[in-house]
Amino acid sequence: MKKTGFLIALLCAPLSGFTQPTIADLLKLNESIVHVSVDLGNGNTGTGTGVVVSNEYVATNCHILANAHGANIAKYGDGYRPIAMKADWKHDLCLLKFDKLPFKPVPMRDSATLLNEEEVFTVGYPSGNSVPQPSYGSIKATYPLDNSLIIRSNAAFALGSSGGAMFDQQLNLIGITSFKNPGPNSFFYSMPVEWIKQLFDAPDLLSLKTEEQPFWAQPNAQHPFFMKIVVPFQNHEWDEVKRIASEWVILEPKLADAWYFLGVAELESKQIAEAKLHLNKTTALNNRHLEALLKLSEIAVNENNFADLDKVISLIQPLDAVEAEQLSVKVAELRKE
Repeated sequence: MKKTGFLIALLCAPLSGFTQPTIADLLKLNESIVHVSVDLGNGNTGTGTGVVVSNEYVATNCHILANAHGANIAKYGDGYRPIAMKADWKHDLCLLKFDKLPFKPVPMRDSATLLNEEEVFTVGYPSGNSVPQPSYGSIKATYPLDNSLIIRSNAAFALGSSGGAMFDQQLNLIGITSFKNPGPNSFFYSMPVEWIKQLFDAPDLLSLKTEEQPFWAQPNAQHPFFMKIVVPFQNHEWDEVKRIASEWVILEPKLADAWYFLGVAELESKQIAEAKLHLNKTTALNNRHLEALLKLSEIAVNENNFADLDKVISLIQPLDAVEAEQLSVKVAELRKE
């Protein structure tokens, strides 16, 4: 598929409320996004996405490659076969190695510099698409894991987009789109670029065989708290959310999201005083935590607490002007009553 096909796909892509890169930006990035194919044996194949991170290496998810009989990448109808690979099976990041690639590597930005509600976009090859597709959203949280940060965003990706790229608004690669929780209203997670950089020094491998699974594919009991809490949260199992979050805040007392989930569970259980305490703790740790600010605004509306509402609106405004405006209108109506 030539560049014109990619342009048509971009022009037909759905619009969103998020700041979008220009068509020129996306065409530029397209040079660095490749289609990954694997031979699974017995005539079966698998697909994914890869990102050119140097003249020799393409980063992708290991779960695409694991135990396949072979792998290659394709771009504009041309195929390229790797000569070796490097693998971090636990963190689900692999580098496919080539003699030299005719594609431009992307610049990378470390996860420690990312901010909640920073606008981002992903690019990948969802199943059935022969050209990469963009998706738009923002960073919702980052979670410490093994000396780096897992990135959660609401920029959706689908089957086939594993190994795809997440970019900031300056077109820096900030993550590799990797997994999501099952069911509707999914949380989407990306692996940080720091782990890609560490892989450059790993030994070359000539086999795709492994018995090791990524951390996110382990049994639930072995999952980090940020994964354990999602299904109970989405199922409104508030006692279970409170139980998990109570353990989480002990283990990671400086992590805003741990206090947020505890506060929401308390709010839904009508423990308003405790909910206010822990939601305020959330915003004290991270004043860009939009969800916590919105929950605090709900409480303040119910209490007709205009001082709290004015404070919350001022914090929401730089993060989501639309939400701030809607809340301001509601407050103005309350003041008239």
